[in-house]
Amino acid sequence: MARHIYSCPLRWSDMDAFGHVNNVVFLRYLEEARIDFMFRLAPGDGSPSFAGGSVVARHEIDYVRPLVHRHAPVTIESWVTKITAASLTIAYEVKDPDQVYVRASTVVVPYNLAEERPRRITAEEKRFLQEYLDQEPAVA
Repeated sequence: MARHIYSCPLRWSDMDAFGHVNNVVFLRYLEEARIDFMFRLAPGDGSPSFAGGSVVARHEIDYVRPLVHRHAPVTIESWVTKITAASLTIAYEVKDPDQVYVRASTVVVPYNLAEERPRRITAEEKRFLQEYLDQEPAVA
């Protein structure tokens, strides 16, 4: 099982009054990693996969440790934990080599923007997602 690795820069404006990255900002970090992951399939090959749109149905986040601002980026590892006919679940760890800050998951539903309704996952998308499929939960 492969994991998608995203190097996420920290911004000065990401900090809250307590000097660490604000909890809401982590949703933005997850979004950046998720978009980088999902659109790896489409751009170069001209594939329409995931380009038609997707919506977030659910987020779940466990804040393990505060992340303080610094110049070095933080690593976000992403992988797939579940694929159904019309949704997928992406798991994440926001981390350094020796420290996990956040564990999270997002349920994503492919969406047909033109028809304004959810759609099924295509065979091409499923093949791509299965490369990152790990049904075992991350070790705490």
